[in-house]
Amino acid sequence: MIKGAGIFRTQLPKGFMAGGIHCGVRQYRPDLGALISEAPCVATGVFTKNSCKAAPVQFCEQILPSTQVRAVITNSGEANAATGQQGIEDNDQMAACFAAALGCQPEQVLTASTGVIGVPLSIDKIMQGIPLLVNNMTHLAEKFAVAILTTDLVPKTVYKKIQLSHGEVCITGICKGSGMIHPNMATMLGYLMSDVEMSVEDSQQMLKAVCDDSFNMISVDGETSTNDCVLMLSNGLSGVSLVSAADKACFYEALLEVAITLAKSIVRDGEGASKFIQATVDGAGSVLQAKRLAKSLVTSVLIKTALYGESPNWGRILARIGMEGVSASLLKTCEIALQGMTLYAQGKPITSFDKETLMKQLKKDTVEINVLLSKEGYSATAWGCDLTEKYVQINAEYVT
Repeated sequence: MIKGAGIFRTQLPKGFMAGGIHCGVRQYRPDLGALISEAPCVATGVFTKNSCKAAPVQFCEQILPSTQVRAVITNSGEANAATGQQGIEDNDQMAACFAAALGCQPEQVLTASTGVIGVPLSIDKIMQGIPLLVNNMTHLAEKFAVAILTTDLVPKTVYKKIQLSHGEVCITGICKGSGMIHPNMATMLGYLMSDVEMSVEDSQQMLKAVCDDSFNMISVDGETSTNDCVLMLSNGLSGVSLVSAADKACFYEALLEVAITLAKSIVRDGEGASKFIQATVDGAGSVLQAKRLAKSLVTSVLIKTALYGESPNWGRILARIGMEGVSASLLKTCEIALQGMTLYAQGKPITSFDKETLMKQLKKDTVEINVLLSKEGYSATAWGCDLTEKYVQINAEYVT
């Protein structure tokens, strides 16, 4: 059973607690959150591919992978990116202060920040808020999920139970993200927690594979941020381990389901978005080609604006896949469909489709694009949203 993103009173796996408070960094809403485990966790992470990495990303990359992580602290409102040596020192101080409050070592604490680039961290306010934060922890995810939001409209949480051969384990996923979203991470923070017993090797392998098929298959605006990370913590307090290949496969599928649910929730909450776009490419020559083409369809500004205008402009889709290097011979035999209606096939438009019905279908808040390159080959699906005037307004005015 999976409880979908945004449902309040989301449980945490055994031994985890979460909390969030307002420490004064932001004017009107919670801005400091934490996750704590009773026992040391196997912890791994994946991080932004942007070469301009925020101080907390650099900090976590030095620590992970680890078998001793106890907690994560996250501030919102200030990204602590492009803040020089002071930003690194402020991040170290935040980790050390939180570690002292928990009675553990700074290297047992992971950090994350989100907000405006180039703004120094309000470290004094954060340090003053840490005692209150430690005393504000619960067994539910929501206070933390709210504390890490920036331009998001809703918190994003998922909880799932899994039955393995030796017992039950749980996964909770929390993320934030709304704009500056693009494959190879985005301005998003993701947290995956479980009470399963897991090796570092399994954690690393599963997390990378899961992110490749979930968070790295979404795009809101084609921008990759400085702060993106997905952290995975497993504390083993269920007493249940992945003892067989079947257990590993079961856990992986559940983890992927949680991650895809969270990834979709980011896109649905895309800045200014009015439509959710799902693009599927079938019959590609390789997995990499299928993924590249699917991601390009949800990234294209022309396609995104056409769908905002509820226009069945398949020509923009054809042009985009041609731009991505699909051969002329394949372009002449491929098929393009919107909302399940084929609009282009065998090198020419399909004129027999019901235009009135299609126009009604394009008014829905979910739009599906399907591209069939050939009868056999590889498939991939990507998710995105349309581009609206509201997106431009949000980002023109975004300063805090």
